Amino acid sequence: MEMWTDIVIAAHVLVAFAIIGLVLLQHGKGADMGSGFGGGSSGSLFGATGSANFLSRATAVLATVFFLTSLGLAYLATNKPKSSGGVLDAAQKELSAPAVPAAPAAGKPAAEGATEAPKAGAAVPAEASKAKDVPQ
Repeated sequence: MEMWTDIVIAAHVLVAFAIIGLVLLQHGKGADMGSGFGGGSSGSLFGATGSANFLSRATAVLATVFFLTSLGLAYLATNKPKSSGGVLDAAQKELSAPAVPAAPAAGKPAAEGATEAPKAGAAVPAEASKAKDVPQ
């Protein structure tokens, strides 16, 4: 479900930028206002209203897609599966994973070192992590 949310957000942002670009490319109706006072072929005060061109139709289509992605994001946000806890709870679960038992110290016998268990949340000594990395 999270993958679909990411896809819809990406499409939503791309459509928003496309709408901004198309609106900035279009010629506004108010720009022809001066021609209504004797300097052009316009018969009305706010310019001639002709049929819609490609830019205005593309803007209308992108606006429809923008509204549909908005509705899709609202649906995906309200129908999320409920997780138990928040971000901090998930981080604490990762930290409380079973700790790796420490290797016995060089001077202690193996039986004595095996009886000591590391405390929960305690750091593993550097010698223990190095001993795992070295192939035998």
